[in-house]
Formats: sequence, C-alpha cells, structure tokens
Amino acid sequence: MAEHKLPHMPTPTIAVVDDDQDILDLVRTMLEMEGHQVITFHSGLTALKGLGASSPNLIILDIKMPEMDGMELLRQLRLKSEVPVIFLTGKVDEVDELLALKLGADDFIRKPFSQRVLVERVRTVLRRFRSTGAAGESESGNSVMERGDLRMDQDRHSCRWKGKEVVLTVTEFRLLEALATRPGVIKSRDALMDAAYEDQVYVDDRTNRQPYQETAQEVS
Repeated sequence: MAEHKLPHMPTPTIAVVDDDQDILDLVRTMLEMEGHQVITFHSGLTALKGLGASSPNLIILDIKMPEMDGMELLRQLRLKSEVPVIFLTGKVDEVDELLALKLGADDFIRKPFSQRVLVERVRTVLRRFRSTGAAGESESGNSVMERGDLRMDQDRHSCRWKGKEVVLTVTEFRLLEALATRPGVIKSRDALMDAAYEDQVYVDDRTNRQPYQETAQEVS
C-alpha cells in the first residue's frame, strides 16, 4: 500500500538469496505486497554473478547454502559494495551472528521468523541507507551524536566508543541511542521497548533484557 513506501526514493529493489524455494516464495510475496521489487537467487554463487547487474538496494541472505555460503558471499560483496545486508537464517550460533556483523551485515534475523518483524526490519534498514546514493552528502552533520567518549552516527548506523568501532545490531543501536539522547534521565522499560522495537511487536522481559545487556558490554 502507498503508505508503506519510503518517501523521496524510487521503488527499492531487494535481492533474496536462499536455497529454500518456500522461503524465497514467502519473502518475495511479503515484500512485493509492501511495494518492493524483488529478485531471488538459489545460491551464493548465482547471487554473486547476478547481483552486479541488478544493483539491489538491500540483500536478504541465508548462511547455509550450496556452492558458496552466505558468509563468503558477504565477504565478496564487501570488497566492492556497501549495499545493506540482512541475514535471515536458521543458524542460531552466536559466533555466526557476531561474524556476520563484523563482516558488515546490518541485521540478523533467525528462522522461524515473524513476517511483520521482517518487513519492519527491511523498512528500518532501507530508511537508514536511503541516502547512500549520494555518498558523502551529510545533512550538515546533524546525524552525529557525541556524548563524551561515545560517538553515534544515526544515518550510517555506526558507533564508536573511545575511538574504537562498536558493532551493534539495529535493536542494540536503538537502545543505546535512546539512552544517549538524554543522558542522566531514567528511562522506563516501556520507553526503551518503544525505542528498540518501532514495529510495536510484543516482546517479553527476556527478549528486551538480552540486547540491553549486550549493548552495555559492547561499550564498557
């Protein structure tokens, strides 16, 4: 529907890479209903060959695939492209998630997944990268927030602590951003949940507690 489309940009093209045809069909249907153009690939190798010609605005990527897995595909992509990448995978190993983020992934979603959450994560990542076509054009530096040793760039979704880069998921970044916006002001649990989960999906205490604790560890 029209209200879901991102303003001031052409219809985004999203590439989905997965060796499971059912997942490809499901994600394609979901994203096309949101007004996106979708292209699909069945393996990392075919994706690597085809992505150069298609120039997508976002890639949704599985890890375990034949011929070339998602990690290696991301390594190859980062040699020449900063296109945002969301991992959508059945692998639940924390090591894989950390490696994916260090390689340059922008988010990590585990299967089975909520369709609503996936759509919102896609919208969030696209919104953060909507101006990447005008590389280097910053809105007068207004996207950068500095609080002592902490430096956050909302447009680039980057964070540095004492000069060192800190790799954060989208949820962790939102939590830290909410806490840093008004330092010293006590934030309620509901306020933090609203900041971290813009799609208003219900999460329990354990879900909310984990990214908060991990964010605190990253910048400690």
